[in-house]
Amino acid sequence: MRDFAAIDFETANECRCSVCSVGVVIVRNGEIVDTFYSLIHPEPEYYQWFCQQVHGLSEEDIEDAPVFPYVWEKIATLIEGLPLVAHNSNFDEGCLKDVFKVYQMDYPDYEFYDTLAASRKHFRCSLPNHQLQTVAEACGYDLENHHHALADAGACAHIAMKLL
Repeated sequence: MRDFAAIDFETANECRCSVCSVGVVIVRNGEIVDTFYSLIHPEPEYYQWFCQQVHGLSEEDIEDAPVFPYVWEKIATLIEGLPLVAHNSNFDEGCLKDVFKVYQMDYPDYEFYDTLAASRKHFRCSLPNHQLQTVAEACGYDLENHHHALADAGACAHIAMKLL
């Protein structure tokens, strides 16, 4: 796969629609050509302690953040015509579908590929686990700032370039 958009969402709470940040890495012809990151005002608007511990975002961080439709307007032009790639794509695709429903937006039926599934197929039992940071390292990528949406999307892009 030489052309795709790697995407990662972080959520504010247990609801998949509560996206509070998104990172996107655009790959064309096997090269990273663009990136996008934004905080997002989540819906429903509350932060669960566990989620805050994972990504470090809080109510104060998103106070002035735009709501999802305004953020997606910018992303949609970047990813037009590209398949989407995510590590554990069930989560990120679920977030995207759920937040589209919340804002009553027409979901364009994006094509998703999963680097977690690709890792399990490629590495099998040779890794201690198939978590993003473990697979990134096995693919020669040093993931810093794990659970920052853009950093995770970047790691996913590098994994996809190696395994897909």
